[in-house]
Amino acid sequence: MQVRTIVILCGVVACGSGADPFTENVDVAVCAPTAGPFTLAIDNPYFPLEVGTRLVLEDGDVRLEFTVLDDSETVAGVPTRVVEERETESGELVEVSRNFFAQAPDGTVCYFGEDVDIYEGGAIVSHAGEWRAGASGALPGILMPASPATGMAFRQEVAPDVAEDRAVIEAAGETVTVPAGTFVSTIRFVETTPLEPGATSVKVFARDVGLIVDDALRLVSRTP
Repeated sequence: MQVRTIVILCGVVACGSGADPFTENVDVAVCAPTAGPFTLAIDNPYFPLEVGTRLVLEDGDVRLEFTVLDDSETVAGVPTRVVEERETESGELVEVSRNFFAQAPDGTVCYFGEDVDIYEGGAIVSHAGEWRAGASGALPGILMPASPATGMAFRQEVAPDVAEDRAVIEAAGETVTVPAGTFVSTIRFVETTPLEPGATSVKVFARDVGLIVDDALRLVSRTP
């Protein structure tokens, strides 16, 4: 799940100092493979993954399709739900990733890794950014806390030198309008990574829906 570079206002994430301001305050140990039992029935209100759900986000010619597959894969000894992300630009395939999620006993959605195919001209040219918990020192991260609240800071990807996304929840309860509708029960993440100093990404999740904003991308449809 890539971090896209944009400009944001300074908030919980400090700006302009050149230092890495991230301080984790939600323990990623909740997602340790031994912390189960985990479930494939992911019903966290802000990141529900019902099989068959498909979200489409767009920004001009860029289109991101997010599909919850009727598929599971065991990662680090834990059965995980597979979610496919398919990104196209002007109709041309850019990236396909298979993301692996499971829900912890307290309702936290844990991120166990992703397989990545990067495309150019219809051919796979790279697998940059792919990782799996349990391989090369990687650990599961937190995609969505059980009870997300403003000020929470947590690691989403824990794959040293490969994928190290972190998130801070900067706002909750904002009214957000996208082409798919207006949502009032929302939370806003600001994501960073030490692998790309200065890069930031903003995501907004709506209750009972999931991702509605991914930087410039906006939700245009959700099925079923």
